[in-house]
Formats: sequence, C-alpha cells, structure tokens
Amino acid sequence: MSTPATYARLMRIGWVLLREGVISAIPSENLPPAARLAQSAAKLFERRHAQNEERSQRLSRAVERLGPSYVKIGQFLATRPDVVGAELAADLAFLQDRMATFSPAEAHHAVEASLGRPVAELFALFDEPIAAASMAQVHPGLVRRGEALSKVAIKVIRPGIRQRFSRDLEAMYLVARMQERFLPHMRRLRPVEVTKTLEQTTKVEMDLRLEAAALSEIAENTKNDPGFRVPAVDWERTGRDVVTMEWIEGTRMADVPALRAAGHDLDQLANTLIQSFLRHTLRDGFFHADMHQGNLLVEADGTIVAVDFGIVGRLGKKERRFLAEILYGFITRDYMRVADVHFEAGYVPAHHDMASFAQAIRAIGEPIHGQPAETISMAKLLTLLFEVTELFDMETRPELVMLQKTMVVVEGVARTLNPRFNMWKAAEPVVGDWIRTNLGPKRIVADLREGLHAALRVAEAAPDIALKTERLSRDITLMAEKGLRFDPETAEAIGRAEARHARSGRVALWVIALTLIVIAWELL
Repeated sequence: MSTPATYARLMRIGWVLLREGVISAIPSENLPPAARLAQSAAKLFERRHAQNEERSQRLSRAVERLGPSYVKIGQFLATRPDVVGAELAADLAFLQDRMATFSPAEAHHAVEASLGRPVAELFALFDEPIAAASMAQVHPGLVRRGEALSKVAIKVIRPGIRQRFSRDLEAMYLVARMQERFLPHMRRLRPVEVTKTLEQTTKVEMDLRLEAAALSEIAENTKNDPGFRVPAVDWERTGRDVVTMEWIEGTRMADVPALRAAGHDLDQLANTLIQSFLRHTLRDGFFHADMHQGNLLVEADGTIVAVDFGIVGRLGKKERRFLAEILYGFITRDYMRVADVHFEAGYVPAHHDMASFAQAIRAIGEPIHGQPAETISMAKLLTLLFEVTELFDMETRPELVMLQKTMVVVEGVARTLNPRFNMWKAAEPVVGDWIRTNLGPKRIVADLREGLHAALRVAEAAPDIALKTERLSRDITLMAEKGLRFDPETAEAIGRAEARHARSGRVALWVIALTLIVIAWELL
C-alpha cells in the first residue's frame, strides 16, 4: 500500500525531471497525443540552461539532484532498453557513478560495527578515500602479515544508503503498478517484476560479503585462464559493510595512450577481454555484468584484472545454449535453426508461426553477410534480435537483457582498443569449442548422465512419494464420504465475515430506501 510520503516522493521526482528538461527530451514517436501535448507544455517549466543541453546531460543533472540511490536506479534501467527504450538506455549508460566522499570517521564506524574490532587492530593504515560511488567508497590501506606490509583496497558501504534506497524504491513500485494498471501494452514487460529485480540486485550489491563471494567464485572459475584474473579477498577483514581485497597496480583500460606507452599489445588485450567474457558466460554461466573501462586494469605483464563485482549475471544451461546457437545460426545463415531455438526454449509463444519468425530473423542476418567482419557488431545483432522478438510477443527475459547490455559494453571497450577489431574471429575459438562440447556427441553423453542421476534421485524418493500418495488418497476418500469440514476457528471467522457483509448490505439498503423517500417527497 503506497503511503502519502511515497506520492510526495514521486511528485518530487516528476518536478526535478521537469525542471531539468528530461520530460521534454523523452522520444515522442510512440507517445499518445495527450502525452505529446503534456510534453510540449513541460518546456514552459524547464530551467533556461537545460534547453541548450543534450539529453544525457539533462539526465545526469537530474539524477545528481535526486541523490545516490537514483544513480543506481538509472544504471539499472540502462540495462533494460526493453523498458525505457534504446535511446534513453544509451543516455543512462553514461551516468557517472561518482559521488562526494563521506568522512573517514563514518567509514571507521561502519568497519568497526561490521567486523566487531577496532580499525587500528585490523589495519596498519586506513587512508583517506580515493573514490566514492553511489553505494560505497574505496580507501587504500595497509595490512600487516607477519613482518611484511601488504597494500589493500578497503571498500566501505555508504552510511544510510539502505534506508534511503528502500524509501526511493517505494516510488518505483508505485510507478510500476500504475504502468500495469493504466498502460496495458506495458504489461508484457512486467514492470513490477523489473522493479523486484532492481530491488534484489541492489540488496545483493549492498551486502559486500556477497561481492566478496562473487570475487571468490570468479577466481576459482578463471584460475587457469590465460591473461585474466580478479583480486584476492581478505576474508578476515570482510563483512556486510566492508570488503577488503588485494590492491591492484595497473593501468586503467580507459587510458589507451598509457597502455600503448607501456608497450601493451592492444589487439591482444581486446582479444583476451572478449574471450574471457565469453568463457565466463558460456562455460561458467557466471559473469561480471559491469565490465566497463573503469572496472578493468592491465598489469605490467598484460594480465587484465577486473574489479567491482557488485553486479554479476548468471545464465542457466538453457540460456547458454540459446546464446551459442543464436551466434552459430547467424554465422552459418541457418535462420530456421535460430527460430527453432526460440520456440524450443519457450521464449516465443507457440501460437506464432515459426516460418514467419525465421523470416524476421533473416531480415536481421542477411544484411550483415558480405560486410567486413570487423564492422559487424555482435552486440548490435543481439539488440536487433530483441527488437524483432518484441513483434512476436517474446516476454522480457531479465538474464538475457543483462547479458546483452554487458556484451554491448565489453564490445565497446574492445573497439576503443582497436576500432577495426574482428569480434567474430576473437569469439570463434570460445563459441566453437563450447558448441562442439555441448551441442555434439559429448552433449548426448552428458544428457544421458544427467538423466541417470535424475532417475536415481526419483528412485531414492519413491518410498516417500508412495507414502504421500497413499495419504492423499485416504484424505480424498474421507472428504468424499464425510464432506469438507472446517475447524471451529475457520467456521467462526467465516461467520463473522458473513455477518459483516450482511450488516453492510442492510445499511446500504436503508440508505437507498431513505434516498428514494426523499426524492419522492421532493417530486410530490
């Protein structure tokens, strides 16, 4: 149930968006006439400076005024072009997650409350913050290990962010419910479910123990991967509000001139980045979902180190096969197979015609053939595919949208290293190996093995299943012979509810009768 305070917060959001010119900058092609008229009227309330700014600048300024939790909401919506549209999603992707730092005293308090020990006992040095984002800030520090000192990065949660985000999320739920109620065409996108996903991912991000667990899992998955690693976690100094990890000395991938000056092979870096991401996605089903340039560093030996694992994505076996077969189908121009995968996975409703869907897929695939491989964007291909599936009532798949968004970002980073980078050539060894392993004879053996394990589990559970079936049969027989019986409390509750309804009905009849008498009296 939405409170008056929630409506007040929603009104404030609307007012800030109005004043910063965001409302008038929203693409108007698909808006109804009344909404277009309201959008035109919104220009009267804009700040003067907003009229000369790009939409991305207006969004950034509005989000900055609304506060840190809206930065996170904006970044999340950037991963959902199906909800906010491709243009707005692209603008939201430029939101800078840079906020003012909070005081070291507050950071010390958060660390001590989370770990239950004094900062001086935990760290030989706890330095001033060097970076702050919407959820947390990072301090350099030193940890004594025997006689040696090790440099670490200490990430501390922002004070009060959980309570603030919880309040702001209420407004998001209100908007989502209003969308489902008043905009029937939006129900396919399941806005309430989208908001639940936002709530869940952000709650995970605000528990730094889970970020540490993600780092640990990725470290295990990639321990034998060439040219890629993640920082080691210091579990002794990690809790809900703080995570301590290895300090990484390296060049940020955003600084291309510095990478070149350090003698790194930019083509090899781009190749390693793409192949690492695809390995994590296809082989492990677990990937870093925020692999922008600011979260990637390159060590002196050329090893890529990914940091900030607050946002991660998972794919099940079905989704991994879906992705691999789509890519392979486009490469081999087998559009019917691509369509068949969509129907087989249940992503496109069965009442649609598969041949028509394959025709739509062909409209995406054919234009890319004959082009130089380095100009074909894998991410753009998936984006076009998503737009086509919308025509065939494909419901939103959050895990696939997050994958698409991450692939767009990773591909963009690779292209900044080398604008003519051949994505398909780099991807082929990983995708091809996965397809040979999982869609060939090995897959049949693996499926048989899994089937045998499932049959064994069913056999082990057979006695319990038989016992429960016998009890259910006995209960149904008793119900058929003696009827359905309520316990005394249930019967009493039903009686009270019926009495309330009866009293309400009698009151309503008396009101109607008195109203009719008054009307008749006036007429006479």
